[in-house]
Amino acid sequence: MAAPDNTSLREFVEKLALAGVGAVALTAERADALAEEFARRGNMTREEARRAIDDQTARWRGEASRIGERAGVGLHGVFHEFGLVTRDEYSELELRVAQLEHRLRLLEGEGQPTQQLRPV
Repeated sequence: MAAPDNTSLREFVEKLALAGVGAVALTAERADALAEEFARRGNMTREEARRAIDDQTARWRGEASRIGERAGVGLHGVFHEFGLVTRDEYSELELRVAQLEHRLRLLEGEGQPTQQLRPV
């Protein structure tokens, strides 16, 4: 199996996130125009139409957020499958190694006599 191209994977994730945001990004100006159009064509007031649009937009945003979370969980699994680690995992391991090195230096120093400095 070929090694994954981190750049293309990153671009894919960014495009997916932007598509989700773009799908639910409805400006207030556009929502007002849409509400007026619904009110003109239907049996509802402008306020009722605007409220319905706001409710639907909130649902879309919630759905986009859940999709993003699921994609993140899925990508985390893919990264582990490829043997990749997250920055948090790397930082944690780096800290643990530094702690072990420090403890080892302390243990190695216990067996050696301490040198006293003499004034010159």
